Amino acid sequence: MLAREIREKFLKFFESKGHKILPSASLIPANDPSLLWTAAGMVPFKPYFTGAAVPEVRRVTTCQKCLRTPDIESVGRTARHHTFFEMLGNFSFGDYFKKEAITWAWEFVTEHLGISKDKLYITIYLDDDEAFDIWHNVVGVPAERITRLGKDTNFWEIGVGPCGPCSEIYVDLGPEKGCGSPDCGVACDCGRFLEIWNLVFIQFFRDEQGNYTPLEQKGIDTGMGLERVASVLQGVPSNFDTDIFREIMDYAAQILGVKYGYDEKVDVALKVIADHTRAITFAITDGALPSNEGRGYVIRRLLRRALRFGRLLDREEPFLHLVAAKVIEQMGDVYPELREKAEHTLKIIKLEEEKFRETLNQGLSMLAELMERLTQEGKKEIPGHLAFKLYDTYGFPIELTKEIAEEKGFTVDEEGFKQQMEEQRRRAREAREDVDYLSTRDAFLKQLKEELGEVTFVGYEKLSESTEIIAIIKNGQKVESLAAEEEGEIITRVTPFYPEGGGQVADKGEILGDGFKLSVLDVEKPLSDFILHKVKVVEGSVKVGDKATLMVDETTRMSTARNHTATHLLHKALKMVLGEHVNQAGSLVTPERLRFDFTHFEGVSDEDLRKIENIVNEAILRNLLVQIDYTTLDEARKAGVIALFDEKYGDLVRVVKIGEFSAELCGGTHVSSTGVIGFFKILGESSIGAGVRRIEALTGLGALEYVRSLEDTLQKATEPYKCTFAELPEKISNTLKTLKEKDREIEALMQKIASIEVKSLLNSVREIKGVKVLSAIIDGADMEGLRKAYDVVKASLANYVVLLAGVKDGKVNFLAGVDKNLTDKYHAGELVKEAAKIAGGGGGGRPDMAQAGGKNPEKVKEALQVIDAYVQSK
Repeated sequence: MLAREIREKFLKFFESKGHKILPSASLIPANDPSLLWTAAGMVPFKPYFTGAAVPEVRRVTTCQKCLRTPDIESVGRTARHHTFFEMLGNFSFGDYFKKEAITWAWEFVTEHLGISKDKLYITIYLDDDEAFDIWHNVVGVPAERITRLGKDTNFWEIGVGPCGPCSEIYVDLGPEKGCGSPDCGVACDCGRFLEIWNLVFIQFFRDEQGNYTPLEQKGIDTGMGLERVASVLQGVPSNFDTDIFREIMDYAAQILGVKYGYDEKVDVALKVIADHTRAITFAITDGALPSNEGRGYVIRRLLRRALRFGRLLDREEPFLHLVAAKVIEQMGDVYPELREKAEHTLKIIKLEEEKFRETLNQGLSMLAELMERLTQEGKKEIPGHLAFKLYDTYGFPIELTKEIAEEKGFTVDEEGFKQQMEEQRRRAREAREDVDYLSTRDAFLKQLKEELGEVTFVGYEKLSESTEIIAIIKNGQKVESLAAEEEGEIITRVTPFYPEGGGQVADKGEILGDGFKLSVLDVEKPLSDFILHKVKVVEGSVKVGDKATLMVDETTRMSTARNHTATHLLHKALKMVLGEHVNQAGSLVTPERLRFDFTHFEGVSDEDLRKIENIVNEAILRNLLVQIDYTTLDEARKAGVIALFDEKYGDLVRVVKIGEFSAELCGGTHVSSTGVIGFFKILGESSIGAGVRRIEALTGLGALEYVRSLEDTLQKATEPYKCTFAELPEKISNTLKTLKEKDREIEALMQKIASIEVKSLLNSVREIKGVKVLSAIIDGADMEGLRKAYDVVKASLANYVVLLAGVKDGKVNFLAGVDKNLTDKYHAGELVKEAAKIAGGGGGGRPDMAQAGGKNPEKVKEALQVIDAYVQSK
């Protein structure tokens, strides 16, 4: 059974059980900074399990694209490890529970996938008698095929939050795959028993003290690895031998001029290349871009690891973008976003490949220098920490370092390398452990929301609202009141204050009541329909139950709205000028300015920036109506409405439509028509990472003030010339020409003076062992000045050894020269290195001329004294 058939069967099966089929979410978790990647099928539904959001439907099924990186080094060397994989899952949010989850899983595996019941084994949590009863008495699995396992394997929890026991379905691959032990079973790691489906029964809430409280609304979260079950149904020894990978691997083999299945080294390389190319192709499509931190670092590491394995197969030219095109061809039907963004994805991959070639060459140079230094020291082993540096900084696998080292008669301290690698993994594990599934604050706010209910936002329609203060928080705890000058968080039943989100900063304003005045410093929405106001008590005191009027500052709200609507106009203008591959990669909307990050491969020319600016201002002058509509996500997509890659939308979405010019999904505040924006001015464009550019701009009064400041600057610039703005460029040009002429005159005079000074220095030439020796400080000379002075000395002396020094702008320069007739005895590089060392610097060069630098001007005279001893010693 092909993978696409398994995928379709699974989704259709659960659709028949009342589940709604949802498309895979992005690999980049929506609005969740605690997670780097979508690493499991439940990640997109985390807000439903934590209570941060209310699900539109109670039963859902998905095929979720996932990315995990803890075991990158195992990929290609084992049958099951992957970075990118697809997770089939069915979910219940307070609907059905264990009985349905278990019986449906058994029905699907045995009847729809056709796996023999005799080959199936079950694990449950050690004291989950309810699960045992369903498997044994309802489904009919013999008791000896049900194994109870401990908390480390069969209880799912990640810190504070919802959790519960697990039950897993295993397939017996046959005794020939086992260890031969009579005790061999599902708990054995020999490989005979393969887990294909994990059923998680979310029935408890774990608090920060480690107490487990039964949940009122229980949940189901299951995960079946598509690659694993495909390997079972296709009867192949590993996931890499399924149709999911073979087409990609065979294509990569064709490009690399090798064959799969004949050489273990080749097979490992092809597996790594196929796996990692799938991961980077999907990740870049979803908006991640190669960089040196966060998600970008993961993408860069995977891409470079795949390229390194290509290099081990003697491929130095870029090729991953070709393999990525095959991934898009194979998977584009299931994940249409791959084809929609193919041009952008492939270009990013190729650019990164070319960049890595340069880095790899730097690493090769470093390795060559390292081996040369070790040879001089009489050593023939590359230390483990240096081999690891080559791996971590330049992307050299240990195999490549060993291969190059062996060619030169070196060995590598592999044990030291492994220790460094394990230390890196330990740091990564600790970093992962620091991220709680649900923090203490999250748990506190979730409980508070359950107690208080939802907060209604009316800020789209109103800028003020009278309501009641229903809770006050200070230092993470509920309090009854806040006194003058105290800060805390206020929760009201209704609010017009927009909370920070979608790149837009929160509203500012005041909360007024009988005997108190609060300044609103920030507004946050930590949970769906639950808004907090961070406040400072300016006058009086406030307590729970007080009536209050919430007033948004209209000036800052309107300035923010102008900038937000302008980002929509800018987004569309960028696509019109640069191409449809442009997509938003981030934004910041404040009352003062806007910042817009977008995907693009190169800097935007001044000409294109002018076009973009003109298009936005033309849209403003047309005074286009800004219309807000609500529709379903499916309808919005069909209508071509732009959605951001990292946002999670419900079934009902808010569409901001600007005339016929632009339509985007957005929850922010906007002006009523584009004419309100007034004027749009781009401040600048820059790079913030590989394939990501940034534009900063102003609107309204901010743009007007900026233009006025430019006028003021121009006015001051014209005053010395007593000219108009239009005449200023010519006046400045003429001034620069005059200055260049004066500079040339000054340079010529300085050379004459220097020549005279150097000739006077010839009077201080002394003779040691028949050699003319000269050392001197030339005031104010940089390296170029020293070279010119040396030319004069060289033309005037024979059989000489010279050491000159100059100090300019606090920087020390040395130059040593040796007559070519004497280079068999004296070496300028040695001499200048000795002198520079005294002045806290270094350098070197040829036997006849060398130069160096220093850090300590006060040591220059002492440094020059080395010349006499140097000549004497020879």
